Amino acid sequence: GMFFQDGLTGSAWGDWALYTASPLRAFENELGAQAPLGFFDPLGLSSDGDAYSFRRRRSVEIKHGRVCMLATMGYITPELTGKFPG
Repeated sequence: GMFFQDGLTGSAWGDWALYTASPLRAFENELGAQAPLGFFDPLGLSSDGDAYSFRRRRSVEIKHGRVCMLATMGYITPELTGKFPG
């Protein structure tokens, strides 16, 4: 069967169950892969199917997300509680 993906929205149509040639199938059961898209990688960063690179990118993404949340709180907290004089 054929498999097609819309490059604009990432929506897929075709017989995905028969499309087993993709290395992205290696990450279909990972946390975060959910219907209807499955494993979503629009830039193709994991197209080689390397598990080490996938796990490293995932841990780096979590770390950067946490740093961004702390930075946001550092911006919002002085606005709510007031600033130190001086």
